[in-house]
Amino acid sequence: MPGSSRTDVDVVIVGAGFAGLYMLHRVRDVLGLRAVVIEAADGVGGTWYLNRYPGARCDSESYVYCYSFSEELLQEWEWSGKYPRQPEILAYLRHVAERFELLRDIRLGTRVEAARYQDSDGTWRVETSAGDVVTSRFLVTGVGLLAAAPYTPDIPGLDTFTGECHHTGRWPHEPVDFAGRRVGVIGTGSTGVQAIPVIAEQAAHLHVFQRTPQFAVPARHHTVDRAVLAGIRADYDAIWAKAKWSLSGFPWQHNGRSALAATPEEVRRTFEELWEQGGFRFVFGSYRDLLTDIRANDLAADFVRDKIRETVTDPDTAAKLMPFDHPFGGRRPIIDTHYFETYNHDDVTLVDLRESPIKEVTPQGIRTTTEDIDLDAIVLATGFDAVTGPFTRIDITGRDGVALRREWADGPSTYLGLAVAGFPNMFMVTGPGATFGNLPVSIEHHVEWIASCIEDTLRNGLDVVEARPEAQQDWAEHVREQADRIVTGPSGSWYDGANIPGKARSPLFFFGSFGLYRQRCEDVATRGYAGFERRALV
Repeated sequence: MPGSSRTDVDVVIVGAGFAGLYMLHRVRDVLGLRAVVIEAADGVGGTWYLNRYPGARCDSESYVYCYSFSEELLQEWEWSGKYPRQPEILAYLRHVAERFELLRDIRLGTRVEAARYQDSDGTWRVETSAGDVVTSRFLVTGVGLLAAAPYTPDIPGLDTFTGECHHTGRWPHEPVDFAGRRVGVIGTGSTGVQAIPVIAEQAAHLHVFQRTPQFAVPARHHTVDRAVLAGIRADYDAIWAKAKWSLSGFPWQHNGRSALAATPEEVRRTFEELWEQGGFRFVFGSYRDLLTDIRANDLAADFVRDKIRETVTDPDTAAKLMPFDHPFGGRRPIIDTHYFETYNHDDVTLVDLRESPIKEVTPQGIRTTTEDIDLDAIVLATGFDAVTGPFTRIDITGRDGVALRREWADGPSTYLGLAVAGFPNMFMVTGPGATFGNLPVSIEHHVEWIASCIEDTLRNGLDVVEARPEAQQDWAEHVREQADRIVTGPSGSWYDGANIPGKARSPLFFFGSFGLYRQRCEDVATRGYAGFERRALV
């Protein structure tokens, strides 16, 4: 191809978000290897570069939604509060890129089109949208779980709409003004719940098109201020020690008690205290059986439904907002800021798609089975082809030309969420079958584990490291067992691919605790990377 070039490095890293930035630092600056990051977006940040919709913010506390590898970085960066907004997280990641001089080895605005393993010499040939070819010994993906693969449902007539239409996962960089406009938001997942209150403040009238009611817990931003953050910075060692070995990557654990052994008054008091604290503590910091016993889970679900009744003044609207078709936590837990209160406004209308499904989009708005709704703008908060989607959008082929898309056609199978049999020297940061929770904690662990594996492989004079099929099968069965063990496992959501028509249904995460997963990975490394075949090229 005219103008194309060829580069030879030790490691190609796909993606410049939390995973890619740290992976580059680790292999380049710690191991001394030649590395390049290839990033489709025009800036670093990954999810936080792409997701710019109104209300976009983190729902993990700021002080643990960051890197822990550098004590200096922890102490020098000052978060503004409990849950940082998208611009603040993006500024943090830009700061990291500049502070550790990462930008010189990042190719922005360049998409990886294909990555092909070369059986002849044991290298990866990576082809980019710029027409360039990069060859490397190792391929590491940091493509994220969601943002790289937004999903737009096939709604008849969507392309005929004459107003403005945006997906939350591909929001314009310039501000979108909803003042004085009639707006429709389709979807009430995490992004919808964040965007709806903010859009409602601007719009002349907002219609929310809801298919599935959601459990949501208030954020309570006011519970963390500058004084609290200063105290946290003084106690970071203990905080990170707890987070890294916890249930879900946060520096707290459940109270050790069964909700079924407590009196109704004790349960109510515990839930009220956690509700006032806000955030994921309500999910992961209450009773030990909240996620494993449906009877305990029902107590939490009933409590949240009671809160919806107390908050939403119109009984009919409140009833439509209350979920009954999945356990509390069976879909991604949502942290909200005045979400349910938004429905008390006269200029906000809830459209229950179970009663009145969308029939089509017209040039003037949305037609349901019962009415025509005129709109000036439509917001698609319709989610993502999660976890596997970012991978299958790239033409990745392993040994003997086997395509990853074909291997995962019936659902993904990996070893530890880190590697795939038949794809030598390819590692994934938070791939399918890894833990899901506070992602920076998972990401750091994966990056450090992968870097150590690469270092050990090279130190022993070996060229290839590859997951063994039997180890991968054992791990896949373990992932399924963990999903079946808990009542909040896959419940027909993106957790198991149910949100994408035609996608194979299977658990996309390891639903055991972060601590258990971390211990398993450490045991594998200690036993000479058990479950991997490592060899020299003949």
